[in-house]
Amino acid sequence: MPIKKWIVQYAIALPIIFVLLTGVQYLKGRSLEYSIEFGISWALVSVTIFALRRFYNYRKNINCAVCNDLSNNNQDPNSK
Repeated sequence: MPIKKWIVQYAIALPIIFVLLTGVQYLKGRSLEYSIEFGISWALVSVTIFALRRFYNYRKNINCAVCNDLSNNNQDPNSK
């Protein structure tokens, strides 16, 4: 199971999503406190949903061209 890979990806994605959501709320005229609270909560919700779905797909052996987590995705690229 590619746990290390997932942890690194989510450790990068979480702050990016947080900054994006916080910035959007702040630019909409919300207070900084509300914007930060909104950014933290929805970034965690978003990353959690994505991680759970990715884990489900991994367990059910559902191929994901973007994720490339399954071992059968490492085929020779010339064999198309």
